[in-house]
Amino acid sequence: MGLGPASLLRAEGRYAVGRARVPWGRLVLFVSLGGSLYGLVMGSLDGRWVGALYSAVKVPLLLCLSLSVCLPNFLVVNLLLGLGQDFPAALRGILSAQGTLSVCLACLAPVTAVFYVSQPSYPFALFLNGCCFGLAVLCAQLTLANHYRPLIARQPRHRRALAAWLALYVLVGIKLGHVLRPFVGDPRLPTTFLREEQWQDDPYASLLWTAVGLLAGAVRRLSAS
Repeated sequence: MGLGPASLLRAEGRYAVGRARVPWGRLVLFVSLGGSLYGLVMGSLDGRWVGALYSAVKVPLLLCLSLSVCLPNFLVVNLLLGLGQDFPAALRGILSAQGTLSVCLACLAPVTAVFYVSQPSYPFALFLNGCCFGLAVLCAQLTLANHYRPLIARQPRHRRALAAWLALYVLVGIKLGHVLRPFVGDPRLPTTFLREEQWQDDPYASLLWTAVGLLAGAVRRLSAS
């Protein structure tokens, strides 16, 4: 039947490039289970199981909301570029990419759990989970590229549509992730489903300063050694 995660990653069976029918139910299942599994591990820093349950709900919610916000805009981009007739094929690729992202997150959950056993600092936990999400997004883009290859060969304007999707998805995903935080949970703060100031801070500046703090800490450790 070719309905399992391995078939999705290899683009075989019902997930093959160019197939007319989209296995919606399986893809929704992958997003729900894969996102929940990674969220459960992601939120368990410092043994906070209530936070882990919150994250198990919020990770699939983040994936679904990001997709829901971006798809109408992506449809407009395709129509403006004169690619409306190919939108079903593009949508199939995007949904397959979302499924791939979720499967990869589920596969990375044990890696995150192993690092959590050593009780890492909160900034390092943020960095670790950011790397896992980045790797999963990269795998998802490889799936999306497979689906877009025949579209681009037929009409090069699809390159612009694909670039617009990547930029839109990353920007919206970062913003929604910031609104839905905490996912990891700062051990110094009480466990909550959402933070009160989620609409007030700049997520892009927060990411920058987190990276700067990690780099500064690494430099200090190297200087002391």
